This record gives sequence, structure tokens and C-alpha cells, in this order.
Amino acid sequence: MNLRSLFARAALMAGVASLAACGGGGSDSPAPAPAPQVVGSPNPKPTAPTATCSAAGIAAAKLTTNAAVCMLTSDGEIVFELRADKAPVSVANFLKYVKDGFYTNTIFHRVSKVTGVQVVQGGGFATGTVAKAATYPAIVLESENGLKNVRGSLAMARTDVADSATSQFYINTADNSGTLDFKATTPATKNGYAVYGSVISGIDTIDKIYAEPVLNAAREVPAVEVLIYWAQQIQ
Repeated sequence: MNLRSLFARAALMAGVASLAACGGGGSDSPAPAPAPQVVGSPNPKPTAPTATCSAAGIAAAKLTTNAAVCMLTSDGEIVFELRADKAPVSVANFLKYVKDGFYTNTIFHRVSKVTGVQVVQGGGFATGTVAKAATYPAIVLESENGLKNVRGSLAMARTDVADSATSQFYINTADNSGTLDFKATTPATKNGYAVYGSVISGIDTIDKIYAEPVLNAAREVPAVEVLIYWAQQIQ
């Protein structure tokens, strides 16, 4: 089953016929999603407890020479290492959104527990499940870069159109490489989902987000909003 098909059944909105048209993710593809028909309750912790990355997060970033982003959520802190050597376009795109403060007061709007697509996804909705329009053009798909959709990896969400990723991202909570990675085809086609980084601190936060109760298994919407307070480049 295509993840787009799964999500299409679960999260249609007025004027959106299917997820194949507006965002791809079914059992083989995380997708930018239309506004769900149901929304989570407001998070009881609407204010960030801190405005800077923790000492532990900064220390984790210093263990790599690659760019790093610290993200604070209502479930804890996450630090990502970004692989510009493997996915330069995806990394540059993500860093532009981070620099602009685009992810401030957004949410993780999706927790998918579907085997092969076990992910948490964010970057497209503000609190109250208000859609945020992308502010930069869609980017080229970089799924043939050798990075795999394994547990803890960071990747771009996109639609059924290969070169359509904008602001939405997801983190793999399990090894989804058999479902989401690029696969050689004849004739050659663009496919798969582009990994461009990984969690180097805060995998426990990812697991906590993944464990959040959802309103129902089909809709995949956390019952209580998981907030992204801010994201900052720290290296």
C-alpha cells in the first residue's frame, strides 16, 4: 500500500482530492500532509523552557565537523548532524528554513506506526494545525546519495512528484530502508526519500514523540500537540 493512499484516506481536507496530489507518504512514502480533519489538543506547555541548546547538545555537535541543528520540542531536545557532503541541496534548504525561524511554534503533526513507515513528521503546520506555506521553491530529490532511511535518520517529506520537497521533514523511528530508500528501476526513475542527516543527540526525544497517543491509528495525529519551540543552527 502506498503511504499516500493511507494518508489520503485519513487526512483529506476541502479541495484536496488525495495525498497523491498534495503530499506523498503511504506505506512507502512520508508525505507533506493536508490539514487533518481532526486536530490535537493544545499542548499544556506552550512556552519554551529555554532559548538555547543544552551543554550536552552542543557537546554532541562538536563531535562532528558537519553542520548541526538543535531543535527544542515539548518532548525534549534533538540535535541533528547534517550531511552536506551527501545531500547538499537538502541541507542548504533545511538550513534556510532554520535560519528564517520557520519552524518556531510549529508541530509534529504526524506519528506513523505503519510497518515500513515508522516516522514522526513535522515542518508544515503551526500550533492549532494551521498550515504554513513553504517560503522557498521545491528542491531536487537527492535519494541516490547512499544515506539510508534507518532509525534516527532525518529525511525530506515530499509529494508523488519527485522534486517536490519544501519545508516538511521526518525522522525514522525504525529501519524503514526497505520501504523508503531509492531503488534502481528499468527504465530509470526518480524514487525514494532523501536522507540528509541524523539524530546525534536526543533519540530518546524522538522515541517519546513516537510514543505519543494518536487520535486514531488511521489519522496519525498526536492527541496532544507536540510543539517545536525553535530550531537553531549551532555549528
